[in-house]
Amino acid sequence: MYAPERHQAILEQARANGRVEVRELAELLAVTPETIRRDLTSLERRGLVRRAHGGAIPVERSVVGSAVSDRHEILVAEKMAIATAALEELPDGGSVIIDAGTTTIKLAELLPVDRRLTVVTHSLPVAMALADRDNIELHVLGGLVRSSSRASVGTWTHQMVSMVNVDIAFLSINGITPERGLTTVNIAEAAVKSAIIKASRRSIVLADHSKFGREEFGRVAPLAAIDTIITDIGVNHELVLEVEAAGPEVVIAGSAGQPAVA
Repeated sequence: MYAPERHQAILEQARANGRVEVRELAELLAVTPETIRRDLTSLERRGLVRRAHGGAIPVERSVVGSAVSDRHEILVAEKMAIATAALEELPDGGSVIIDAGTTTIKLAELLPVDRRLTVVTHSLPVAMALADRDNIELHVLGGLVRSSSRASVGTWTHQMVSMVNVDIAFLSINGITPERGLTTVNIAEAAVKSAIIKASRRSIVLADHSKFGREEFGRVAPLAAIDTIITDIGVNHELVLEVEAAGPEVVIAGSAGQPAVA
């Protein structure tokens, strides 16, 4: 049995049973436990399973594309650490684009009240977090609002993004791999994210560790197109080295929100 066939069989077992064990898989597929461990490592790097003691559990990919209200309660501490570290990247009185996403919503909520900023966003939750702030000049991009992300997409959104030139873009993403770069679950949102990168002098991706090694349907940009990725201490350090070799700096936010460069 070739590796891709084993990987498919392992995924089917994991999704059917909720968990797989190395010893049982080795017997079932007639290979050594070491081979199964390598297979599980490969699947984990692709974001399909998560290693557990003696085996692995499946990663439910549907969570990534679920409603923002559901995703808001996942990896809360990690997202808060990332958003706090991102504050160090804010320009002094300049302009930023804040993308749609749960970590970027936390960043919007943490923006300082004593610094004047121009903020552009296509995210309704980000806009609502900033609408009453006197120190924020808020520009909301129109378009077709997707109910799952509560963000505008489409032709109007693209036209408005093309009219601005900002200092920094803070982006959310669903997948990061050295081979495929940045990806997300929806093509329309992928196109907006790509346009945001082009409209910004610097692009910073806010992504918790679960996004590393994951590939999604909509391609946003190669890693060379962005400057920095801020993630959390749960990230796979081998993947970090591969990502940095492709271009961006990776900053790891500590548990207290203090960044430490990987």
